[in-house]
Amino acid sequence: MHIRKAHQEFAPVDRHHGWELPPGYAPDSGAAQKILSGSLDEAAGAGLRTRLLRFPPGFHTSAPFVHTYWEEVLLLEGDLWVGNDASGRGGEEFHPLTYACRPPGMFHGPFKSVAGCLLLECHYFARSLA
Repeated sequence: MHIRKAHQEFAPVDRHHGWELPPGYAPDSGAAQKILSGSLDEAAGAGLRTRLLRFPPGFHTSAPFVHTYWEEVLLLEGDLWVGNDASGRGGEEFHPLTYACRPPGMFHGPFKSVAGCLLLECHYFARSLA
């Protein structure tokens, strides 16, 4: 099996620089991603990506997400609420060191964070592992 990710040894992660707007999020949302390794080509249905995703305090989305790749998520810091309404009310609250694994085609969200949060995410297409 050949996985197209660079070999990296332990090194500090710069928590202040190298963040960018994640695809699918509004520019004024405050959401930001930092790619740690790999890349994902959604159009070609190929690749693997490990990233940090952060939401600022008061962040919320208004509709569920669905994508064509596998997604594993670990909540590292802060609070994450899942299943809020379009205005950001309600949902189920989760705390650090909670984990989700979603197969392709699984609807999830909407999301909100009252205090802000930091997530570690791994995204991959099954054929990228073959």
